[in-house]
Amino acid sequence: MRLVNHRGRSGLDIAGRFVDLEEHSGGRFSSDPMSTFGDWDAIRSFASEQTATGGCPLVDDATLGAPVPNPAQVFAIGLNYRDHAEEANLPIPETPMVFTKFPSCIVGPNAEVPLTGNRVDWEVEQVVVIGRETKDVKANEAWGYVAGMTAGQDISDRRLQFASKPPQFSLGKSATNFGPTGPALVSLDEFEDPDDIAVRCWVAGEQMQESRTSNLIFTVPQLIEHISSYCVLLPGDLIFTGTPGGVGSVRDPRRYLAEGELIETEIEGIGRLSNRCIARGR
Repeated sequence: MRLVNHRGRSGLDIAGRFVDLEEHSGGRFSSDPMSTFGDWDAIRSFASEQTATGGCPLVDDATLGAPVPNPAQVFAIGLNYRDHAEEANLPIPETPMVFTKFPSCIVGPNAEVPLTGNRVDWEVEQVVVIGRETKDVKANEAWGYVAGMTAGQDISDRRLQFASKPPQFSLGKSATNFGPTGPALVSLDEFEDPDDIAVRCWVAGEQMQESRTSNLIFTVPQLIEHISSYCVLLPGDLIFTGTPGGVGSVRDPRRYLAEGELIETEIEGIGRLSNRCIARGR
């Protein structure tokens, strides 16, 4: 199942056609993208019976919004790929390094990114979407609490992030539009192996990052076990699972985003984000 937010309405992307959940269910389900997580199992069952017809509009990529536009909580993981920790000359974490992105930064797959300064960086990330309330879940059961996955960018203002010691992650990663996600929420049954998915990022046409989620230091089930041992995860919550090596702040010479550049983010089986960098205040 590919769930999309098309012109602000929730629906299915079936072979490039938009199947509106509210219209095609006769009002059983709401058009509100956040309402889908209140009855996730029923929507999964409904989706499995749907087909697209010529009467369904084509999915317009330019109008897609964030699949989960207003999550209650957004967790993120630092240094969760070995090559990223090594390129930053930092020790491999012994436990997941968890911080938060403020939910107001979450935007859709084609949103513009206003640059907050001259040290703004890119980070391709697999994003996990929680499908049901999750507390004290063991890793071997954790995938059962996941609605699906989407692609994300953890845009980061490095100057703000490292303005003091210890670093302040959350604000530097939560400026306006610093959390592009999309283009769809893809259910787990669409992946041959949800633990092994390719992730890639390009900036201004140059490939900057490429890895696979099988290279995560802490797997998705391990992350869910760890976070849910302290916090209740709610339906629709997001977990940005970490970025591989290739970010700009540790390159020699350092490389940061510039006005006019296009950030392209691709997750295998999910699709691509295309986010243009603009001057702040436009």
